[in-house]
Amino acid sequence: MNIREMHYDFKKKYNKIDSEKNRNLLVPEIDWTINEAIDLFIQLCIRPDKAKDFNGFEGDLFTTESLQPLVPPTVTIPIINNIITLPSNYYQYARCRVKMIKGKCVAEAPLIVRQHDDLFEESYLYNSSFEWREINAVFNSQGIKIFTDGTFKNVEAYLTYIRKHVLVHNAQDYVGGTYVHPSGITLTGSVNCELPEKTHRRIVDIAVLIASGEIQASDFQAKLGKVNLNKIV
Repeated sequence: MNIREMHYDFKKKYNKIDSEKNRNLLVPEIDWTINEAIDLFIQLCIRPDKAKDFNGFEGDLFTTESLQPLVPPTVTIPIINNIITLPSNYYQYARCRVKMIKGKCVAEAPLIVRQHDDLFEESYLYNSSFEWREINAVFNSQGIKIFTDGTFKNVEAYLTYIRKHVLVHNAQDYVGGTYVHPSGITLTGSVNCELPEKTHRRIVDIAVLIASGEIQASDFQAKLGKVNLNKIV
């Protein structure tokens, strides 16, 4: 579905049971809700603890295909002061390998993301090692901090990640064909959902559920039941 069709599907489902009792939402409000639904859908796909029927990103074919449009080619990032600076469109970590240099030897090792309270660098069994091809890392405000035992240097990172979804909107159908987003961006025309067609009705179902919950609609439980049947939450 394009964004105009998603709006139509939203309006139809939003008022279906209440027989037009719900107030009509403006185009910017529907856009906001659909974007919120897209974000929630992505989170459900990559966080299996929040949805038992999903196995996480690449855990099953459905989530792999659903999120594939948001996985750009692996990027090479120079490592400066043992920090990997994340791309501006970064959303979720997938995997990473690090190029290491020790003397004249060059090697690659997978990044192992640790918890901040782990004592991995204080243990000879778990510290970063050129010989064992293991690089420890933690996320911080600068990006990804990686570690070395001091005998080798980390020089490049090869990062695979899920990027942010574009801001979808249907400004073409608003008064004057334009409106100002709360972020301050002036929107014109339209931008469609980037995820595969098969996800669009599920996303609209989530958007309808969000909108119904916010106004405490009488059919909220019915809409929640439909979302559950679709194995979204």
